[in-house]
Amino acid sequence: LHPLGRKVDAVIIQPDGQDTWADGLSKCRDNITNLTPEELVKIVKEAGIAGMGGATFPSHVKLSPPKDKKIDTLIINGVECEPYITCDHRLMLDFPEEIIKGARLIQTMLGTKEIHVGIEANKPDAFEKIKAAAGNGSDIHVHLLKVKYPQGAEKQLIKAILNRDVPAGGLPMDVGVVVHNVMTTYYIYKAVYCQEPMTERYLTITGEGVAKPQNLLVRLGTPISKILRSAELKGNSQKIILGGPMMGISQYSADVPVTKGTNGILVQEESPSIEYSNCIRCGSCVEHCPMKLVPSELSIKLEHNRVDLAQEYNLMDCMECGVCTYVCPAYRPIVQWVKFGKAQVIKQRQKAKK
Repeated sequence: LHPLGRKVDAVIIQPDGQDTWADGLSKCRDNITNLTPEELVKIVKEAGIAGMGGATFPSHVKLSPPKDKKIDTLIINGVECEPYITCDHRLMLDFPEEIIKGARLIQTMLGTKEIHVGIEANKPDAFEKIKAAAGNGSDIHVHLLKVKYPQGAEKQLIKAILNRDVPAGGLPMDVGVVVHNVMTTYYIYKAVYCQEPMTERYLTITGEGVAKPQNLLVRLGTPISKILRSAELKGNSQKIILGGPMMGISQYSADVPVTKGTNGILVQEESPSIEYSNCIRCGSCVEHCPMKLVPSELSIKLEHNRVDLAQEYNLMDCMECGVCTYVCPAYRPIVQWVKFGKAQVIKQRQKAKK
């Protein structure tokens, strides 16, 4: 069972208890200056590294932009604006030098002139650590940003740091930028310097439903049930969410595995069920949408399964941040409908391609 709610093919690995690397892996390189950008990208690809902020987009694709896209700036995303999640913060405190070395590797692969690191103002200790690790280089800038959700989204981060607007339906590379999460950057360092493929990730397990909230280093594929035992579930725990409360996905089973995108496990106590009602046209969701969409219209169209009409309101531009659902006085599950609608569009596109 996959965290997204569907059944998928799986491989079950029985560990031998020795915890040893295969020959040739986990050996520090004496010299990396002789590696070309193309060789570095190949290492990242073969290490299986993906975007660890949650999207899990293959990192080697971001590191190989089309030749007509001129990338001049690299942004390292250390914002971590989702409530409850703190694993990126912990990583910046523990491995600032490794993150900066990883950023330098990405700079070499992309050939960018500048590196910008964005960190929210509620993490001043991480800001100081990263700034110290960055040194006095004139091409690397560490920004202490306003605490504002969803500042960690790529387009919002680019606007906050560079004041560049990514066009609707476009990508950061359309404005000369590539964004990588701090944890992705750390594992790029591990792949190149330590010759280690990505077999693990850091995650946060927290919430009112656990007695011992903590950040853990967890092997990919580990069942969530084992991690829950480590954090000690309380007796009134009712809901398990993979991710944070805004963008996470509720689980109906604890037998799902940790994936590359599992940045957190949020356990909530019992809460009253709330029924949604018809849209009252208050415009609150429109006012708060960071993507400048009209979520009220998207919800009405998708509630009646009119995916075709929802696409006229830029359905695919929605970043699923959850702000519209959070502020809706009618308690409408707008993001839930959007996720379903986008899945329908993707299915239609795949069918048409075949």
